[in-house]
Amino acid sequence: MKLYSGRIPSISSEIVRSLTDGGEIEVVSAPEVELDVASVLKEYLRVDRELTDRAKDMMEQRHLPYAQFARLKRELAEQMDFGLGDEALNWICTQLFETFMHSANVDEVFADDATFRRRVKDILRKHMALEEEMDAEVRGRIKNLSEGTAAWEHEYTRVLEQIRKKHGVQQ
Repeated sequence: MKLYSGRIPSISSEIVRSLTDGGEIEVVSAPEVELDVASVLKEYLRVDRELTDRAKDMMEQRHLPYAQFARLKRELAEQMDFGLGDEALNWICTQLFETFMHSANVDEVFADDATFRRRVKDILRKHMALEEEMDAEVRGRIKNLSEGTAAWEHEYTRVLEQIRKKHGVQQ
C-alpha cells in the first residue's frame, strides 16, 4: 500500500469528517484539524522517502543487488520504530491519535483506541489500495518480460507512470 501526496487533502478531510460525524471527536475548527491530519501524513511520506534514500545509499556503498533493498529499508524502519506496509497504518493511527490528544483544535476525543483505529484504517486502506490496483495493471501489461531484469524495471517504471497519469495520481 502506498500513500500519495496528491491525495492527502482528500484523505485528511474524509478522516476528520468521518470522525466528527461519527461522534468520535469534537473539534473547534475542522479545517485546522484537517491540517493536523495532513501534517501527520506528510511526515509519514517524508520519513518513508528518507528511509528509501538511506537504503539506496547503503546498497550503493556495499555494492548490494537491488533484491536487498526491501530488507535494508525494513531494518532501517525498525531502528526508527517506523511502520512500513501494513504496519504503516498502525504508525499513522498512533501519530494521529497523539496529535488529536495534544491539538488545540480538537476539543475532545470520545472514541476508544480500537474504534478510532478501525475508522481511520478503513479510510486509509480505501485510498492506499489504489497502488495495488495500479501494480496489478502494470504487471498485466508487461507480463512478457522477466521480472528482475533491467528491461523489466525500466518498462515497469514507464508503464506505471502512464497508469498514474490515467488515474490522476502523482507521486
